[in-house]
Amino acid sequence: MKKREDKIKKAFEAKSWNEIKTTDSWQVFKMTGEIVRGFETLGRIGPCVSIFGSARTQPDDPYYLLAEEIAAQLTQQGYGIITGGGPGIMEAGNKGAHKGKGKSVGLGIDLPFEQSSNPYIDTDKYIEFDYFFVRKLMFVKYSQGFVVLPGGFGTLDELFEALTLIQTHKIGNFPIVMIGTDYWSGLVDWIKDRILAAGNINKSDLEIFHLVDEPEEAVKIIDNFYSKYLLKPNF
Repeated sequence: MKKREDKIKKAFEAKSWNEIKTTDSWQVFKMTGEIVRGFETLGRIGPCVSIFGSARTQPDDPYYLLAEEIAAQLTQQGYGIITGGGPGIMEAGNKGAHKGKGKSVGLGIDLPFEQSSNPYIDTDKYIEFDYFFVRKLMFVKYSQGFVVLPGGFGTLDELFEALTLIQTHKIGNFPIVMIGTDYWSGLVDWIKDRILAAGNINKSDLEIFHLVDEPEEAVKIIDNFYSKYLLKPNF
């Protein structure tokens, strides 16, 4: 017991519990400031589609070129493009928006190992966040669709958060399009063979997302959805 108490004491560097609670409380103001800044900036931009994918994807990769083309086509339909503001697929999305002369938004995150923002973001439409959850809040609130290309943990995090929020009716439904059957089909098969088979989701939950390969297919899914529903923030 004494050893445990010593570890706790060392972890808090001899600060009193009241001091720690006060520090936590002041963090709320920083979080609130990020939320207000995000709402004020993105609330003026209009309908947008978010493009997600790996920061490690190189400009000569077929998925980079796909992301660029999808973004360009979406801007021709009147949508702005939101990305995480970094390199790889994010850069491709902003590059496509720039090419299509549409709005190009970057929601960056302050990380010790992250590169700087890509050069295709509109200068008045870049926001950098300290908190991942605030950044994800902005994606979910102001995106009229998610286009998800191959990526890693961050991409999966953003994808599954949106799927969960739609499934549980915490936000309004919006189209989620996964690009690349070669990349995603194993995951989709696992969802069907394991999660659905175990009764942990309903069959109708599989209708929340679409799996396609061509830019035209992705754009058509989003356009068809909004031929029936009003464009608006998701909550």
